[in-house]
Amino acid sequence: MEIQTDNKLEKEAHTNNRKEFAKLGFALFFMVAVLTYSFMTSGGVPNSLFLAIAALFGAYMAMNIGANDVANNVGPAVGAKALTMTQAIIIAAIFEAAGALIAGGEVVKTIKNGIIDITAFGNDVNPFIWAMMSALLGAALWLNFATMAKAPVSTTHAIVGGVMGAGIAAAGFSIVSWPTMGTIVASWVISPVLGGIIAALFLFAIKKSILFQEDRIQAALHWVPLFVALMAWAFVTYLVLKGLKQIWPSIVKYVNMLIEILPNSSKPDMLTASVLGLIVAVIVYSIVRKRIKIRTRVLSNTRQSVNALFTIPLIFAAALLSFAHGANDVANAIGPLAAINDAVLSGGISSKASIPLWVMAVGALGISIGLALYGPKLIRTVGSEITELDQIRAFSIAMAAAVTVIVASQLGLPVSSTHIAIGGVFGVGFLREWLQGSTLNQVIEEERHFIEDDLHALRAFEKEQEALERKSDKTKEEYARIVELYRMIELEKEKIKEAKRILKSAKKVKYVKRDAVKKIVAAWIITVPAAALISAMIFFMLKGVLS
Repeated sequence: MEIQTDNKLEKEAHTNNRKEFAKLGFALFFMVAVLTYSFMTSGGVPNSLFLAIAALFGAYMAMNIGANDVANNVGPAVGAKALTMTQAIIIAAIFEAAGALIAGGEVVKTIKNGIIDITAFGNDVNPFIWAMMSALLGAALWLNFATMAKAPVSTTHAIVGGVMGAGIAAAGFSIVSWPTMGTIVASWVISPVLGGIIAALFLFAIKKSILFQEDRIQAALHWVPLFVALMAWAFVTYLVLKGLKQIWPSIVKYVNMLIEILPNSSKPDMLTASVLGLIVAVIVYSIVRKRIKIRTRVLSNTRQSVNALFTIPLIFAAALLSFAHGANDVANAIGPLAAINDAVLSGGISSKASIPLWVMAVGALGISIGLALYGPKLIRTVGSEITELDQIRAFSIAMAAAVTVIVASQLGLPVSSTHIAIGGVFGVGFLREWLQGSTLNQVIEEERHFIEDDLHALRAFEKEQEALERKSDKTKEEYARIVELYRMIELEKEKIKEAKRILKSAKKVKYVKRDAVKKIVAAWIITVPAAALISAMIFFMLKGVLS
């Protein structure tokens, strides 16, 4: 039997090793293909080797974004079992790539959030190229480490740290825009707190309006269409503001050719985005109400039935979050690469750069490949290893992700989409603990009374037993009573032991795993300095080798 078990474990180990080797081989093939293509298409340009190596680093960075950051968009849907792991990866890969290619923009800011002053480089292109290469590789290495540690971190903060570290190594501390860094530090607190509060409020609203009602099906018929319509408004508004801002002028041009309804602006404003969201929300409300009216005829009055009504909206939320993420965060992978490409081809340094299609494709494909190969680890962490999720809780997290970004952008608050999503997971978990608190306190109080009663009975039995055993001339009935008392004493001891076990377990009930919270928060705090330190070390290595 032991030999069979050993053989089985050995076969599983070999299978896992082959899978990991195949993943690594595919990832290396993609990076080598990017390196080769870049070198072959720019071979006659000075510093073309730097561009090819930077493209390699950009591909590596993009894959790490896919492996780590995308989990926040689809993890709750997988944890709620609205999507299987395979379905989530396929949907996220398609919409991440679509967001990057369609709405990623033709021009990006090469220095994310203006964290360093590029005029400090003067017209010296080489240090600038080395700094951007160091930023890409430093951020990617930190993301790789965080993914291995199963810690979802902000890829934006990773590239910010990378650019900052390389910039300091190249031109000193004065190159950094410290007020900008201050807003990034503020986002460590603002993002998860806002995301957690908004997710908890949505979950509480759904519980109060539907799950706590006696007739849940009738309540669902009234409220679910409203919640889904609100989701539609939030996501369309979010998508217009964040996902379509790069191609907004083209949208305005083509729409106004048919009917002139959109204001002629370079980017969408809140009013336009809200009105478009409201139009979609009204349409969605009408469709969802009709469908739910049909479904409620066959549903039972249970939480599971209500949960099922949120499955399809949750799938749409995962897809739209992935699209918006691809449109926005592709710049984390290709921004420095676009800067290097522009510097190599033009021989100058610019804060903005046009992005060739091949550079955009590196970001889009890299994110999708990284997600497919290494994303499941972080998807499981977000979906099930922080707190238990169902469709309603996951829906609340998705809503928080969209609403928080809208609110924060209007208030001018710095936020991180990663921190918002994970904060939402924390929020729904801590709300469950708070709602269950009164019930658990009641259980604890009851068990304490049981223990006190059982201890009182145990002492009475023990005293009676001692008194009978001290008698020298015991009757037959007294001997029988002593035997009965032994049995009753053992029974009371078992009851006390069980009550103490229940009391101990009741005190330990936690719906959010504290170890996971500590690890993730620690990873958030050290992301910027860790990426900065790694990129600074890489810059000094490159400078030492190449100068």
